[in-house]
Amino acid sequence: MLILFGMPVAQILLFGFAITNEIRDANIAILDQSKDHITEKITNKLLSSGYFKLDSYLNSADEIEETFKKGKIKLVIIFDKKFSENITRYHSSDLQIIADATDPNTANTLINYTQSIVRDFVIALNKGKSSQIMILPEVRFRYNQNLKGVFLFVPGLITIILMLVTAMMTSISLTREKEMGTMEVLLASPMKPFQIIIAKVIPYIFLALLISMVVLILAFYVFGVPIRGSLALLLFELLIFVLTTLSLGILISTVAKTQLVALMMSVMGLLLPTIILSGFIFPIENMPKILQWISVIIPAKWFIIIVKDIMLKGSGIDMVWRETLAIMGFAIFFIFMSLKKFNIRLG
Repeated sequence: MLILFGMPVAQILLFGFAITNEIRDANIAILDQSKDHITEKITNKLLSSGYFKLDSYLNSADEIEETFKKGKIKLVIIFDKKFSENITRYHSSDLQIIADATDPNTANTLINYTQSIVRDFVIALNKGKSSQIMILPEVRFRYNQNLKGVFLFVPGLITIILMLVTAMMTSISLTREKEMGTMEVLLASPMKPFQIIIAKVIPYIFLALLISMVVLILAFYVFGVPIRGSLALLLFELLIFVLTTLSLGILISTVAKTQLVALMMSVMGLLLPTIILSGFIFPIENMPKILQWISVIIPAKWFIIIVKDIMLKGSGIDMVWRETLAIMGFAIFFIFMSLKKFNIRLG
């Protein structure tokens, strides 16, 4: 009854709130080299639209790359030094818009919002004037100039595959051992329980890493997805996430009494939240606050950020150490809970 009625309700609520094309309060940075009354009016119009939220004012173009790599902003707007003067003298001026295109759909949407707001501002500015003023936006995309969707999907696919291979398969495999009674035979041997568990999950570690390498090779050579950062760092992060998902699978197996229960817990508790609340497909910033808070406890969210930053932005450990600590914290917590709940008698 819980599955029949609970799953449809949970799915409609999650998909209903999570799936939206509208973006609100996207963090942006502004490099205003002119600091005149026109750039101030354009800035106020952008921020009052509800689509954007000012994260910071930049002092120079050198700060743009570092600001993007921190992952806080989606867009940078640059006003030329002589923005107002060019409009007064030549009736036109340039406006540069740089978007973080690691998520091409979000980048394209934010660019369209910005261009539309600037266009409305120009129309209002030209009202009742004989000479028409033009503001020409110059658009640039960082990290994914051609807006390839595969740049977005590869990090998410790696995460989903690791979840399926490690957490789901481990939980079902260990639960099957309990159902068939073979786990009791193993526990009667001289081996300690934690040694048996380690022996059971080691194959999944190698299998998950092997599959990850295959996915990375296909992404690089077939789809042209770059690996701009350290490959060693990426493999290290993959290993940490595999340990996290394995420990989560073990924790599920200590709770589930049958393979069916383990499967349903894996699907409802792991797969759906990974797809919906990890930022894989739908931007987390668009979701209601309660779903944003829930996403904090989804390990996949932090791992996808790490993979994107290393592969697409070329970030090092200095930029992803917070996310790395978060995944390590999840791994330690799940291992501790698994050991605590592991019952030698197996019920």
